Amino acid sequence: MVASAQPWRDDLHFMAREMERVHKNLYHSVTREEFEAMVNRLDAKIPSLSRHQIIVEMAKIVAAAGDGHTNIAPTRDPKIGFRTLPIALYLFEDGLFIRAAHKTESLLVGARVVRIGKAEVPGAYAAVKTMIGRDNEQGVRYWAPQFLVMPEVLHALDLIDDLEAVPLTVERDGKRDEVVLHPLGPVEMMPADTDMTWSRREGWVDARGDGDPLWLSDAKAQGRMELLPGTKTLYVQVNQIGEELPKFAEAMRQRIEAEGIERLILDLRLNRGGHGDFNAALLRAIIQSRRIDQPGRFFCIIGRGTFSAAQFLIDNLERYTNVTFVGEPSGSKGNAFGDSRKIILPNSGITVRASLYYWQDWFPLDTREATMPKIAAPLTFDDYRQNVDPALQAISSAKPSSSAPE
Repeated sequence: MVASAQPWRDDLHFMAREMERVHKNLYHSVTREEFEAMVNRLDAKIPSLSRHQIIVEMAKIVAAAGDGHTNIAPTRDPKIGFRTLPIALYLFEDGLFIRAAHKTESLLVGARVVRIGKAEVPGAYAAVKTMIGRDNEQGVRYWAPQFLVMPEVLHALDLIDDLEAVPLTVERDGKRDEVVLHPLGPVEMMPADTDMTWSRREGWVDARGDGDPLWLSDAKAQGRMELLPGTKTLYVQVNQIGEELPKFAEAMRQRIEAEGIERLILDLRLNRGGHGDFNAALLRAIIQSRRIDQPGRFFCIIGRGTFSAAQFLIDNLERYTNVTFVGEPSGSKGNAFGDSRKIILPNSGITVRASLYYWQDWFPLDTREATMPKIAAPLTFDDYRQNVDPALQAISSAKPSSSAPE
């Protein structure tokens, strides 16, 4: 239990006041009465809770605001101090799989997770969803696998009884096994604007073996270009909306012109946002490249990681270009809250984020929850294991337009 309840109670009420002050519209998804009731319930329970339980309960209150930029993020705040199990999970099209593991648990790589602690995977997913700030369900699909490997989260959600021993039921080749995992160390801190969760880690074994598919071969690059072998197709990956983007966009435009590029593939699957003002340069470069801004010649790959300023970019592409979206639904939507401000809790030092603005890129009555791909290309575990990119496969099979302006 906590050594002293009062500092946590003070933090809780400071958080509630500051969220109401900072957030553009804190009660857009939760009523004031519901929000205050959640705060009061936690206030009463604090003396009976451990530190990690208080933090997770606070995260639930923050997540009730109902947008992806309003959150408590264990992967961005070392003050939280949660730990990780020696496995990395991903929710593929065909289930929740252990896609990588520390070398001490390498035999688990490739197994499908059936049960986590006391709950089958759907129940565990539903439990962790309550503490995830998100714009849509894709935001939950992005974050849930990361939170479900944190013992403190699992214990606070009453999915396990022992912080030091996490039971899993896994399945491989039709056979189920019970395993018990122990915390490996602190959760790895991740950058805000690029999805680095796929990156290889020293001492870990990955299901994708020694090679990497094109989209995972250089996540650290803000932007990169590569001509697909034997084609006039230029693959462009933009992993962050940053200050390098205008110069990169002009280089892309010049290359399209100089090399007679006939197809452009823009990959935003790892793009978690950045500074949306830089989007205009890339949008202009594509519009000016008339040869490729045609139906069947310009493709944009999106997914659950496509978020924030990257969502702004695909909103503009949808409105002003002849883009064809490929992949899976985006992690945000055109009408959403964003641009969070930090709220530092005075006693614990934990960071809470709350959205400052409401962005309306779509028509006010547009109720879509995400940008949907015209060509669906979900990732299965076998695709991942074999380094197959279903999005690139789908694009290669798509019929190009018969003519384009010079």
